[in-house]
Amino acid sequence: MTESTANELGWMLDEVLRVPHARHAILLSADGMLRAHSADIDRDDAERLAAGLSGVQSISRSTAEFCDRPDTPWRQTLIEFAHGYVFLVAAGTGAYLAVSTSDRVDMEAVTYRMHKLVDRLGRELTSPARQDAGGQRTGSPA
Repeated sequence: MTESTANELGWMLDEVLRVPHARHAILLSADGMLRAHSADIDRDDAERLAAGLSGVQSISRSTAEFCDRPDTPWRQTLIEFAHGYVFLVAAGTGAYLAVSTSDRVDMEAVTYRMHKLVDRLGRELTSPARQDAGGQRTGSPA
C-alpha cells in the first residue's frame, strides 16, 4: 500500500490546520492504529503518536466517575504543555481526531474547526465504498 492510498483522508485533516498556530493532525482508531495524518507530520511519527493517544483516550474515558457520573460519555481531552496543547476528540464510532497546537492558538477556534471536521469525517467514515462495474472499490460516494 502506498502512502497516498494509506492516507486518503489526510487532505481533510490539513483543513483544521488553517487555524493559526495549529501544528499537526491525526485520525486514529480506538486500538491505536493510524487512519490518516496531516501532510506536515511523517507517517512513522503519526503512527507512534496514534498509539500513545489511544491510551490517553482510554484513560480519559475510564475516569468518568470522577465527574460523579460513571455513565458520562467521554467527549474531549485537552493536554497542556509548556509550549502547546493536544486536543483529542471523538470522531465517530471507534475513531478519534487529535490536533497539536502552539500555546498561542485560539482554543475556541481550533475546537470549533475540529468539530466541523468531525462532522465531515463522520460522513466519510460511514459511507460505504462504491463498486465500479468490475466490482472494484473506488472510494466513498460524494
